Amino acid sequence: MSFVARPRTDATSVRRLWFPGQHGAWAMLAVPFLLGIAASAPSPWQLVLAVAAIAGYLASATAQAWLRARRRPNYVFSLVVYATAFALAGLVLVLSHPALLATALVVGPAGAIALAGARPGTRRELAGSLAQVAIVLTLVPAAAWLAGPIDPAAVLALTLVAAGYLVGTVLVVRSVIRERDSVWFALLSFGFHAALVLAAAAFLPPAYAAVAAGLAARAAILPILRRRRAGTSRPLRPVHAGAVEIIASLTLVTIAFAVPL
Repeated sequence: MSFVARPRTDATSVRRLWFPGQHGAWAMLAVPFLLGIAASAPSPWQLVLAVAAIAGYLASATAQAWLRARRRPNYVFSLVVYATAFALAGLVLVLSHPALLATALVVGPAGAIALAGARPGTRRELAGSLAQVAIVLTLVPAAAWLAGPIDPAAVLALTLVAAGYLVGTVLVVRSVIRERDSVWFALLSFGFHAALVLAAAAFLPPAYAAVAAGLAARAAILPILRRRRAGTSRPLRPVHAGAVEIIASLTLVTIAFAVPL
């Protein structure tokens, strides 16, 4: 008898066991990874980092699903596969670039916070989402480091840009889904974005300030649209917020490559 339980084979179950439903997480991975390349140069090693990042996310998401599941054995096989892929890719990266071990100083504590929020009976709190943001932000310096000598100022600047965008995204999405009835949370989200506009205008090229202004506008408009459309035949759905975030992330990445810091 194998210690790894095989999951059920119907299509819906397979999707749930192998592919997490948090589609926005892919943008959370892609944006800091691409900004790390924008801060340096393309390198084949970054492909290995991409494999490690994807496998690590899938392992983490599957572990969280396993913690919450009633039928935990169904998740063991996919969890083992993803964890093995992450371990192998991570080992290759650490052996070739030992400095990457420094990311564990962030990934370890933040990962513990994220997993703690996945325990049965716990509510998905803002701290867990911000912990996930902290984890993926390590992709900016990691991707830049793999390309060779780095410009510390550019890497730090784009890490902060990624942090501002991702934290803002967490606040905006939460303001129209989990905190959709909280006017205070919507104001908090807009206030954070207004601060980003001021910071970008003071320290970054005008293109970044323009992006920040656009992000602030979406932070103000989406909660208003959600309230106006609530109870109608055309409510604001998560997919609509997701479409806005796709446009925002693509715009930010384009600016990062077109206007280097």
